[in-house]
Amino acid sequence: MADQNRVILVTGSSGLVGHAIKERARQLQLDNTEWVFATSHDADLRDAAATRALFERVRPTHVLNLAARVGGLYANLKHKVEFWRENIAMQDNIFACCFEHKVKRLVSCLSTNVFPDNAPLPIHESSIMDGPPHPSTRAYGYAKRMGLLLGELYNEQHGTNYGAVAPCNVFGPADKFDLESGHVIAALIHRCHLAKAQGQPLVVWGSGQPRRQFIYSKDLAKLMIWYLLSTDATELITLAPGDEGEVSIAEAANIVASCLGFDGKIVFDTTKPDGQLKKTASNERLRKHLPDFEFTPMDQAIRETVEWFKSSYDMCRK
Repeated sequence: MADQNRVILVTGSSGLVGHAIKERARQLQLDNTEWVFATSHDADLRDAAATRALFERVRPTHVLNLAARVGGLYANLKHKVEFWRENIAMQDNIFACCFEHKVKRLVSCLSTNVFPDNAPLPIHESSIMDGPPHPSTRAYGYAKRMGLLLGELYNEQHGTNYGAVAPCNVFGPADKFDLESGHVIAALIHRCHLAKAQGQPLVVWGSGQPRRQFIYSKDLAKLMIWYLLSTDATELITLAPGDEGEVSIAEAANIVASCLGFDGKIVFDTTKPDGQLKKTASNERLRKHLPDFEFTPMDQAIRETVEWFKSSYDMCRK
């Protein structure tokens, strides 16, 4: 049953996941619920005073924290200090304001990059502190782990209800289709689009051998809203299809090429790093809660993302 005058603040809402949650919120039309989608234009969440001013204006009862410094493999390698400092600052400011304003429920969005590089496969949530993250995403991984720990400390000391989810590689409409710093699927879509237009080969960075789980942003939005409003769980939950949904980068490139109608040559630039070769995450904990949840098939999800990219090419982030 919905709370009276429930106000849900979604931070970092200008990006991929925020776009999907906004669309899902419109579909749900929840009673007695106001959604407030905040972006960096509303407040610089790296700044404590700006964060406090946002909370004073909105007075949220629930918070979905999507605010983060994020990027693909190459952005993580290039901007390590910024990834650490900005994520630490944003998390600390948001948690402090949630506590000050007696927010009933806070859910933070992490990533499977937080898990140890050498964790036994499939990776379980309980292994999160068992070793360092992969060197390629070390700054982001450690910073987001500290956010998870901070939530646990608030829960233990103050009895708060702060939880977190860790989605695998997200893609979908409104992603950042940057050729260098974008996430895997988004960067592949843009590269393939340009290769087709220019009559050139599609160049995929790395060997194509690493295997990844991907989650469609629309599926992620459904799961995050469920976790925020339909549970009181505070345990970290990985949001990912099972290992049957895992594909190699080469397989992902071929799906993208098919969806874009690209029949040219695909080449792999092995001078570029691969990152982790395999980091399959267990979704056992998720399935205990939602055994029948159906993930969108990969080819369908990429096709829908490609259609959005083509129709929004002049205005999308790239």
